[in-house]
Amino acid sequence: MKTIISNKYVLYGLLILAGLFLGWFIFHTPKIAEEKHNHAAEDTKKEIWTCSMHPQIKMDKPGKCPICAMDLILLNQNSTAQMDSDAIHFSADAAALANVSTSIVSRQQALKEVRLYGKVQADERLIQNQVAHISGRIEKLVVNFTGETVNKGQLLALIYSPELITAQQELLEAAKEKEAQPTIYEAAKEKLMHWKITENQLSQIEKSGKVKTLFEIYSNTSGVVKAKRINVGDYVSQGSVLYDIANLSKVWIQFDAYESDLPFLTVGNAVNFSLQALPGKNFSSTIRFIDPVIDPINRVAKVRVEIDNSKGKLKPEMFATGIMNAHLNEYKDKLVIPRSAVLWTGKRSIVYVKQADNEELNFKMREVEIGPMLGNSYVVISGLDEGEEIVTDGTFSVDAAAQLEGKPSMMNR
Repeated sequence: MKTIISNKYVLYGLLILAGLFLGWFIFHTPKIAEEKHNHAAEDTKKEIWTCSMHPQIKMDKPGKCPICAMDLILLNQNSTAQMDSDAIHFSADAAALANVSTSIVSRQQALKEVRLYGKVQADERLIQNQVAHISGRIEKLVVNFTGETVNKGQLLALIYSPELITAQQELLEAAKEKEAQPTIYEAAKEKLMHWKITENQLSQIEKSGKVKTLFEIYSNTSGVVKAKRINVGDYVSQGSVLYDIANLSKVWIQFDAYESDLPFLTVGNAVNFSLQALPGKNFSSTIRFIDPVIDPINRVAKVRVEIDNSKGKLKPEMFATGIMNAHLNEYKDKLVIPRSAVLWTGKRSIVYVKQADNEELNFKMREVEIGPMLGNSYVVISGLDEGEEIVTDGTFSVDAAAQLEGKPSMMNR
């Protein structure tokens, strides 16, 4: 019996030893684990190239995206140098493929270029209405079409007026007794002169002793007929408009200025402009008037420029393009950066600043406050210092790489 019990203990001991040996054999493999770990670390150091538009694309060398044909960007841009954990690293090859370039932030004169579009218009102060000074019927038109040029004192039309016939008869009767009754004679003359009958015409009536049935209507200004409002046979009353005549020796250029440009426009600013109808010729003048009311439909205000047109080259309704350079004195000597360097997120404006702690291409996102736009650049209010280097081309590529690596970017603070 004792022999059987002792054999059991021996058997249990052998089984325990066998288990310990098997466990040691299975789990004691430090070299293999280390080799596997080192192999994984080497894999993470391999360059992986992806597409900024299709991040599911992963390649081990640069090239084109098979979906959209865009240049691939480096996904894990590991740098041997110490760098900010929020910065994004670009190798020289990756920066070249993404067309990334930088420039130094500097202070510049804030000069805003405002582009204006408008038309040539007649000077409203030089537009006159030729009216009938007496009622009657138009018997003849000497100037009978719109656009005709007339001179001051030129015959425009002939009018038949019963009132004038009666007044002439009264004048002739009074002339016979002018020595005896000079007051009546002067009253008869004054009545005709009230209807713009000249002294020369009155003397001709007296000399002839005959009543004129048709009276001449002469132009009271020089210019171009903008509108003809009568035809032969029309009956007109005293004060009726016969012609609209515009003197085009001086004209206006009426430009449309958008609301955003109005703060930079002031009366007296110099404006250079050109006309589509006269290519190669440049004109210059100054702003004489800015409309204080904005058109509710077009959302623009009229800006008026006046210019001499004695040679008649500028015609009303010609299209004009003007350029005005406004000096923004309130932003004098401010930092100015290119428009291409700024990314908008709706409420934020960001740029990518090159890290100055090493010579490698490490960029970090930074929010900036920008002022007015100066053509292809912006005034910087705050967020940058003079001498810093920022990305000016390829900003979207840098931001896409930052998004793919989960670092601060346009879409991720």
